[in-house]
Amino acid sequence: MKNYYVKSKKEYENTSLLDSDKILEAMKRVKGRRKPTSVALEESVIKELKKVAENLNLPYQVLVRLFILDGLRRIKDAA
Repeated sequence: MKNYYVKSKKEYENTSLLDSDKILEAMKRVKGRRKPTSVALEESVIKELKKVAENLNLPYQVLVRLFILDGLRRIKDAA
């Protein structure tokens, strides 16, 4: 069985996670369309997310939402 790294797959080329349109879409507050949820993460992961978000001038919840939406899109595209 051939070993490979996920990032070597085609769908990881030319990532556009931080496209301004995607950021604005993730930041929109639309009543009734979003349901609050929780995810248990290690404190170190949350600190790292906050640090990255701060460098990008984004709220960290928006960054997490972008990661989730991008991951879902990639899974759908790969199927």
